[in-house]
Amino acid sequence: GLVLGVYSSEKDDGAAQFTSAGDAFDRLVSGKLRALLSLCGPPLKKGKTRIFHGLHQDFPSVVVVGLGKKNAGINEQENWNEGKENIRTAVAVGCRQIQDLEISCVEVDPCGDAQAAAEGAVLGLHEYNELKQKKKPVVTPQLHGSAESEAWQKGVIYAEGQNLARYLMEAPANYITPIKFAEHIEQKLRSFSNVKVHIRPESWITTQEMGAFLSVAKGSAEPPIFLEIHYSGGANTNDSPLVFVGKGVTFDSGGISLKPSSGMDAMRADMGGAATVCSAIVTAAALNLPLNIIGLAPLCENMPSGKANKPGDVVRAKNGKTIQVDNTDAEGRLLLADALCYAHNFNARAIVNAATLTGAMDVALGSAATGVFTNSSWLWTHLYEASILTGDRVWRMPLFEHYTKQVTDCPLADVSNIGKYSRAGGACTAAAFLKEFVTASHWAHLDIAGVMSNKDEVPYLRKGMAGRPTRTLVEFAARLSQDSHN
Repeated sequence: GLVLGVYSSEKDDGAAQFTSAGDAFDRLVSGKLRALLSLCGPPLKKGKTRIFHGLHQDFPSVVVVGLGKKNAGINEQENWNEGKENIRTAVAVGCRQIQDLEISCVEVDPCGDAQAAAEGAVLGLHEYNELKQKKKPVVTPQLHGSAESEAWQKGVIYAEGQNLARYLMEAPANYITPIKFAEHIEQKLRSFSNVKVHIRPESWITTQEMGAFLSVAKGSAEPPIFLEIHYSGGANTNDSPLVFVGKGVTFDSGGISLKPSSGMDAMRADMGGAATVCSAIVTAAALNLPLNIIGLAPLCENMPSGKANKPGDVVRAKNGKTIQVDNTDAEGRLLLADALCYAHNFNARAIVNAATLTGAMDVALGSAATGVFTNSSWLWTHLYEASILTGDRVWRMPLFEHYTKQVTDCPLADVSNIGKYSRAGGACTAAAFLKEFVTASHWAHLDIAGVMSNKDEVPYLRKGMAGRPTRTLVEFAARLSQDSHN
């Protein structure tokens, strides 16, 4: 199969405006493609397709897909590069049509941006069907022509990184337990000589005095794991690393503060923070990015049992602060508190944590963007600029003292794990809680609860767990590595 792009015409005469690959193919078939397109009615709108069969022996099926305006660039209102998003969407739609025709290989028009085209193809075809007997045919996307093969390959690596996060998040919680999560990531990183993976057991977590993390884990029969990854891509292994921290609750029942049963199955993806940061490091290693990255993922289940945290219990975090657990379903911040304390051991250039932390974040922004709370405008600018390129957007949220008071005004301990006005500004009070465990001057907390899954909002992702914002984290790391070079 072959997927070709066509721009919407500026004028109303309806003449198809092909990409250079489209033009070349049209010449190859003596202008038949252009002629057929004009016979098919009005010009193709963005993301709409037409399929032609029998035009050329090498490509029995050709899908032509609308790319929108030719010179679409950065859209200030939308905070993304519209041209790149249009390509990702168009290519994903085209590749799925080839898959529906049960053709096993598809060549993809680079559409002027081979990286975006590769991302669209590889993200658009991904589907978790490991456990089904009936599977969709596997389609291998390849670049059409040889002009932009390096950019294409980069796009493939970026997309495969996000697909790894999607795989981990989508898999059932009895398949991805804390230890299996850690082993899966270790296996992905085995071939890189500049990566060390430490799978820390419960005994190690105890010696580290991570009382908040252990208090969540003790409710489950599955033992907790602290996953620690060291990627040494920098010219000097002693250069200050970027530290990624990810919440790794492989299943979240809510604990004693039990969640409603409807939709609880989706809580297999409550380790989305760990999945995205670990996948970002796998991607950084595959791209051989020239910087040092450390990944930290506290992994456990949050279950109700005779040993589980009870509302009102007080636990002690690694930095000595006591925490009143007023709601056992606000458990992610307990794991992160200890992991963030530990992250300060590494003299980090920046600490970035990701977590499916609060339903309140989903209420605030929905699936449009990841909420970012940060004490560093430098860090914010890098994350924001990275997200414009990837189309996986971020939006800055407040870290006001106003919210800190709501978690530190606590009857029994230094801090409460929920704000005293419970529902008001829930994503902001959660961020304020985390800030109590951070002394680093460049820290960002990404609340990814709203972008955890995809219904139909991102057209180049199928329905299911989204693996967002993995590509933005990778692009951010790539920008940071360029900073070091300059």
